[in-house]
Amino acid sequence: MEKFVKLTGVAAPLEIMNVDTDMIIPKQYLKTIARTGLGKGLFAEMRYQEDGSENADFVLNKPAYRNANILLAGDNFGCGSSREHAPWALLDFGIRCVIATSFADIFYNNCFKNGILPIKVAQADLDRLLDDAKRGANATLSVDLEAQEIRGPDGGVVKFDIDPFRKRCLLEGLDDIGLTLEKAEKIDAYEKQAAAARPWA
Repeated sequence: MEKFVKLTGVAAPLEIMNVDTDMIIPKQYLKTIARTGLGKGLFAEMRYQEDGSENADFVLNKPAYRNANILLAGDNFGCGSSREHAPWALLDFGIRCVIATSFADIFYNNCFKNGILPIKVAQADLDRLLDDAKRGANATLSVDLEAQEIRGPDGGVVKFDIDPFRKRCLLEGLDDIGLTLEKAEKIDAYEKQAAAARPWA
């Protein structure tokens, strides 16, 4: 998993509450278990017209936000089903950080397991960040995980809280497999001991 230490990039404002996982990645894109290629389906029902052409009014289709890697969203982001394809689609599009006032629990946990930083902020702080984001290509935010702060284009700072264990995992790029491999020596020692104690197994 790619480490997350600092991220500076354009923030796209998606001022919608209760964005569910079906909105993030519609069901027709769930036929694959590959983590790549899902970016094209991100917010598909809002990004595209019925004929497949782009919806020019959708934020990620606007020139200033096509390369956004930070998403600012409304309350209860990621609700609905538990599909892990939702963070996969965000990541494949290029989104490494989602900032909202609250998240659905399963989606929130899935973000950390896939190298995305979900940040919970107070409504007043989100409103300030949304004002910054509405500047288009000049809406550059800097997210510093180590310092646990978001810096706006004018130097304003928003602090955020994060669980220390999840913070370490992102800083070191550790998913569940990586965490297991940290204990590889102990696992090998146990396997050798078990094999010696039960040679018939």
